[in-house]
Amino acid sequence: MSDRPAPLEYNRLWPMRLWLAGVFFFLYSPLITLIAFSFNDSKRNIVWRGFTLDYYRKLFNNDELMLAFANSLTIALVTTILSLVLGALAAIMLWRFRFPLKGVIEGTLSLPIVVPEICMGVAMLLFFSRVVPWPHDLPWPLSLGAIIIAHVSFCFPFVAMVVRARLASFNKEQEEAARDLGASDWQAFRDVLVPHMKPALIAGALLSFTLSLDDFVITFFTSGPNTVTFPVKVYSMVRFSVTPEVNAASTMLIVLTVALMALMMLGQRKSNSS
Repeated sequence: MSDRPAPLEYNRLWPMRLWLAGVFFFLYSPLITLIAFSFNDSKRNIVWRGFTLDYYRKLFNNDELMLAFANSLTIALVTTILSLVLGALAAIMLWRFRFPLKGVIEGTLSLPIVVPEICMGVAMLLFFSRVVPWPHDLPWPLSLGAIIIAHVSFCFPFVAMVVRARLASFNKEQEEAARDLGASDWQAFRDVLVPHMKPALIAGALLSFTLSLDDFVITFFTSGPNTVTFPVKVYSMVRFSVTPEVNAASTMLIVLTVALMALMMLGQRKSNSS
């Protein structure tokens, strides 16, 4: 056997594994506990009494909760489409053109990302109640439309940042070659630029959908009494007590979010391999 010392990476392998295991346990043990207690056969939800699926049956038979979930899905889908279009166009504009105050516009575009959501929610509430009056000085109704506008304002900068980062690696000579071969501006955009942007568009769409579906703070300030989303409904249930039905609703939201993130990673992996 050689008397040479082991490589530094080998000596650090087990401490790194233990450290990563501790970090993952700290991050995900509350979520695992929540999911496990959603199957608990006890109304108090403190001590494990046995396995049951009754609270999932109650969850799917709760018409108000299902309506809130449908509202969240509708808002998330419309927000994703609008954010994808606006974010992609903003990214292309900032990447392709030079114009005055371009740096100011880029900084302004990132404000919804860095500004706390509580400030964004209050600003949207003031905007709909004061800045955009309806005829006869009535405020903008706090409905699905108001929530969608607020979510688009919050989500489309994320799409713009992701697409802009992807466009930084694009070779503009490919577009010039396509035009030299007879392609129009629209054909060059559709057949050359859009395929290059596709991974970023998929990532931005899934990111917008997840952010809109999970959002609570902005939605809380811009939703009316007749428009309740899934996170707001879960919050109203939690205010009284944390029951297994609340855990079941939270588990469904976690599963949907994880599934969307898995689809995003799978799509990125297929795009990179191709």
